[in-house]
Amino acid sequence: MNYTTSIEQKWAQLADAIAYALDIHAAQIRKGSETPYIGHLLGVASLAIKHGGDEEQAMAAVLHDAIEDCGAEQEAIIAHRFGKRVAAIVRGCTDADTTPKLPWQERKGQYIAHLQHADPDILLVSCADKLHNARAILTDLQTHGADVFSRFSAGQAKTLWYYRTLAEIFGRRLPGPLSRDLQSTVRQIEHLAGTTAQEG
Repeated sequence: MNYTTSIEQKWAQLADAIAYALDIHAAQIRKGSETPYIGHLLGVASLAIKHGGDEEQAMAAVLHDAIEDCGAEQEAIIAHRFGKRVAAIVRGCTDADTTPKLPWQERKGQYIAHLQHADPDILLVSCADKLHNARAILTDLQTHGADVFSRFSAGQAKTLWYYRTLAEIFGRRLPGPLSRDLQSTVRQIEHLAGTTAQEG
């Protein structure tokens, strides 16, 4: 097998992962919008690739919500279809796999603690996920104002706390352009949220 064929086969696995994500997330839409959820998953994969992710990290990026949104059984399915490394990254990006979920503060606190020791594979995909989410919040905040925070069960103050904390952790544990983009986006959200609150 030559090098070119090997590379083609690796990226063909990403196509399979995208097809699987399309299947299991087909009916889902982004919170507070009519945007198909797959757009978020592809956006996270794009960010992971842009910031140096390999094909397995890209597969994990497009599948990063599979366990959380589609059930704990997805971990074994992903491991079987796409490999143990991909499944481990997806598990590392999961903050809940039970129904009902733990209370928001407890769940997010556990995830923040987990990121303090997570390996670089997980940090890359998780940071890409949080950056894509933060950019969506910023865009919606610019368009709709502070009403955007009504979509979140935690409300404005806790949501801002969570993203501020994430930005600090990723800045320390994954220094580079990706975490700097997250930090910059969170600062813009906080500034705009404060300005919006003053105007209201």
